[in-house]
Amino acid sequence: MDLRKLKKLIDLVEESGIAELEVTEGEEKVRITRVSANAAVNFAQPMQVHLPQQAAPAAAPVAAAPAAPAPVAAADNANAVKSPMVGTFYRRPSPGSKPFVEVGQQVNVGDTLCIIEAMKLMNEIEAERSGVVKAVLIEEGQPVEFGEPLFIIE
Repeated sequence: MDLRKLKKLIDLVEESGIAELEVTEGEEKVRITRVSANAAVNFAQPMQVHLPQQAAPAAAPVAAAPAAPAPVAAADNANAVKSPMVGTFYRRPSPGSKPFVEVGQQVNVGDTLCIIEAMKLMNEIEAERSGVVKAVLIEEGQPVEFGEPLFIIE
């Protein structure tokens, strides 16, 4: 794709107000994404790597890890709502709004509990059973794995 076409596409994105444009021409593919000044940028937490102990003691970690939300007994896993996919966990529909559910809130089948972002798609996770939210096990913006417990509903 030549630079003139690319410049026209960039101008089109800027003028139209769309957030993203993807064009495929033969085997060439171009994606133009516009990031607004008000948009929040979420970064994934760095993974901790555990290396085997060596004869010399390792240096002390710089910062302490954040505390886990709430310890969950093995019996509570039967009442856990688990993640149906790998992605990023969000309790709110948008950064400034209130969470979908709070601890102690009554939920019904089909109520939205959270959003999991996977591959830039926002997937609403709904309650599979009615009950009271006893615990939220994941923090806002944290990555989740398939089958990882998200909520306890009893």
